[in-house]
Amino acid sequence: MTPSTPGTPGPPPQPPATPPKPTWDPFQPGRSHPWLRPTIRIRLTLLYGGMFLIAGMVLLAIIYLLAAQALKDGSHLPFQIIGVRDQTTDAVCSLPSRADGGELTPQELTAAVQQCMENQRQVALEALLNHSLLALLGLAVAAFAFGYVMAGRVLSPLERITRTAQRVAGSDLHRRIELDGPDDELKELADTFDQMLDRLDRAFTAQQRFVANASHELRTPLAINRTLLEVQLSDPGASPELVQLGKTLLATNERSEQLVEGLLLLARSENEIVDRKPVDLAEVASQAVEQARGEAQERGVELRGVRQPAYVQGSGVLLERVALNLVQNAVRYNVPRDGWVSVDTRAQPGQAVLVVENTGPVVPAYEVDNLFEPFRRLRTERTGSDRGVGLGLSIVRSVVRAHGGAVAARPREEGGLVVRVTLPV
Repeated sequence: MTPSTPGTPGPPPQPPATPPKPTWDPFQPGRSHPWLRPTIRIRLTLLYGGMFLIAGMVLLAIIYLLAAQALKDGSHLPFQIIGVRDQTTDAVCSLPSRADGGELTPQELTAAVQQCMENQRQVALEALLNHSLLALLGLAVAAFAFGYVMAGRVLSPLERITRTAQRVAGSDLHRRIELDGPDDELKELADTFDQMLDRLDRAFTAQQRFVANASHELRTPLAINRTLLEVQLSDPGASPELVQLGKTLLATNERSEQLVEGLLLLARSENEIVDRKPVDLAEVASQAVEQARGEAQERGVELRGVRQPAYVQGSGVLLERVALNLVQNAVRYNVPRDGWVSVDTRAQPGQAVLVVENTGPVVPAYEVDNLFEPFRRLRTERTGSDRGVGLGLSIVRSVVRAHGGAVAARPREEGGLVVRVTLPV
């Protein structure tokens, strides 16, 4: 650093150097000695290696014992030599006799003994082979049984994770695996799954809280507006223009209330139904038909159909909303005159079926799937329609899925739709 001369301004002070960014993240847990970690791969390697080692030792011991027994049995001579005559003690071999009845020479006696010993060794080897095959068969059965038991013990954490996932699929987000044991891959998977369930549980709890708050915050001002409009319309001194404006605002307010109710019901019906009770699908459909009968008479639509008893396990209120939405849509989207709506229920093996068929405008086949999306209608009625808010079929699909069922629609050649709801019994 060079000193500055008097009267001459020195260089501007330099800002202090930025400290280096730490490379260690305190939020990332460090893992010490990863090679010493009892991973599932190491455990399986030791398990299978030990099983093969034990099986080899057992098989070697069995073969050794069988070979020793075979050699012991084969070391006994199958005959006794008394001079040059033989007295056989076994049927394995016998000494030859000369035609003239004389004594055997030493060469002939040696050849006969060699032949008898060869026959005895052949019998011993065949016995060893037979006993070895039986021992191998028994060892294979024991090895498969032991392997099946050990595989069950190794896979038991995965079965526990699977059972927890199945319970979570039933909307029981409070379940946790909480797997104990060594810090291996399975425990890491279980801990990660528990963390994911914690986040999902918090998200669904926040969603339910939001739905409850939105229900209160949206319904209250709409109810106040409806009350004020009804009070204003009841004033006998109101001008015709004010009455017409009040009726328009009241219709708009009613439409907003329907929209809010539909959105809240759609949010509640996304989860699977936990509290299930026996529900007669025919009774639910009949209630929906009776509720829509007044509107059908105003529009000149005939309601008909055969409703046979069909019991399912579910929520009667939500299933009634499914039937009511289908019947109302079938009544509202119908022909101007001589229209009809058929509502049928029947029971089939393992399932209950609700079919709603109606006359109406011709629906292109490529537009059918779009009708089940929120706020989607036919292209000619996307806006400015007074027949609903565009959530009826979306609510139907959500409620049916929550009950484990399926809904499908197909257009009729003459116009209208055939909507088929299938629910498991």
